[in-house]
Amino acid sequence: MLTRSFVSSCSIRSAFSAAMSAMYRTEVPAYGTLMDIVARVNAATLAADPALKQRLEQTDSLERVSEERHGAIRLGTAAELAMMRRVFAVMGMFPVGYYDLSEAGVPVHSTAFRPVGDVALKRNPFRVFTSLLRLDLIADEELRAEAEAILKERQIFTAGAIELTERAEREGGLDDDDAKRFVAEVLETFRWHHQANVDLAMYKRLHDAHRLIADVVSFKGPHINHLTPRTLDIDEVQRLMPEYGIAPKAVVEGPPSRRCAILLRQTSFKALEEAVSFKDAGGNWQQGTHTARFGEIESRGIALTPKGRALYDKLLADSRKVVRPAADGSNAAAYEIALAEAFAPFPDSFAEIRNQGLGYFSYSLTPKGQSAIASADASVDQLVAEGLICFDPIVYEDFLPVSAAGIFQSNLGDEAAQEFTASPNQQRFERDLGAPVLNEFDHYADIEAQSIAECRALLTSAQAAE
Repeated sequence: MLTRSFVSSCSIRSAFSAAMSAMYRTEVPAYGTLMDIVARVNAATLAADPALKQRLEQTDSLERVSEERHGAIRLGTAAELAMMRRVFAVMGMFPVGYYDLSEAGVPVHSTAFRPVGDVALKRNPFRVFTSLLRLDLIADEELRAEAEAILKERQIFTAGAIELTERAEREGGLDDDDAKRFVAEVLETFRWHHQANVDLAMYKRLHDAHRLIADVVSFKGPHINHLTPRTLDIDEVQRLMPEYGIAPKAVVEGPPSRRCAILLRQTSFKALEEAVSFKDAGGNWQQGTHTARFGEIESRGIALTPKGRALYDKLLADSRKVVRPAADGSNAAAYEIALAEAFAPFPDSFAEIRNQGLGYFSYSLTPKGQSAIASADASVDQLVAEGLICFDPIVYEDFLPVSAAGIFQSNLGDEAAQEFTASPNQQRFERDLGAPVLNEFDHYADIEAQSIAECRALLTSAQAAE
């Protein structure tokens, strides 16, 4: 009896990420321009900093930088979210973190589906920031009921995608032919639709309630609204975008520019105004427009511990007490100065970040350590001081609520930053999801602990061998 050979979830994820990138490049040509800018900047950065290139090569992360992407989608119902979780699980992507964007005036709460574990992340760190519309935040009860009825009628997954997801769950994986078909079927969920599933009058009512509500409710599926490459120098990308005919948002979201990057910095270009057809009362199509899809670039730094994150949050809040960035960019220069000054207390060397317990690190043997023996009782600090192990920052794989909200608002328009009553509701989100979200801090701590355990095993195994 022949045994079926299953394709790894990492391979399916890589294939899907590549297919998504190719589709989005066709749908949004400016995304291709962004990719060209990022490739140019990354190459120049590596050429100018051989030490950076060497460390990326040594930590198996150089290849992933050019391949790395994150996308974002917005879902309308709990059923859509639960099924999306099952689809992403086939690709080895799991929900990490909970984000309540209603606190920033955006009527969604979210998680990030992504691979977990050092090995899977190095293979392909594809992420999809996935938001669920908060219909309860629509003040107009009649409109809320109509929006709910519209969403209830749609099916965002093809029959093939559902069937193959169920097969993967039942049989423990997909063979090569099924994996290829799975990628093609699931890609349809993320495709752009030029025809709305509401009439123009309803679209305008939804749009008046909030532009994001109109984006979620008015279409047959959750079109990918941006796909984000990773750059090694986001400030240079921001500077170059106008030279390529792309207008960047006013400020780079996240922490200020630093020698030792922390967490996540993001910039984007304004959302595109795209032609969309709406059916009128007589069943005829009439032309209109919709604004949703945009381009985004990110730069990733070290993942911070709870202590480091608390310091980051405090310093960011301090900067915004001085200057809060305006959506139109009128105070961008003042904000950047205030941000840099506020973050002066945050150490800007990885050694000091480690000493103060502010960030997570991956440990490995130095050349000296590869031929040395160490006591099993030696502390990590001792092993570092003796030159037996070295440390590298663990890349932050997740998102920042304030930054995400800033990107959303800059692309939804100034008027989209409405006031909603903040109602953090992770339990409700997890009930809709059908699973708990993973805690990002636990994840990074596990990677760090595993790297330390591996170093200790190698150092003490040499002792045992003697």
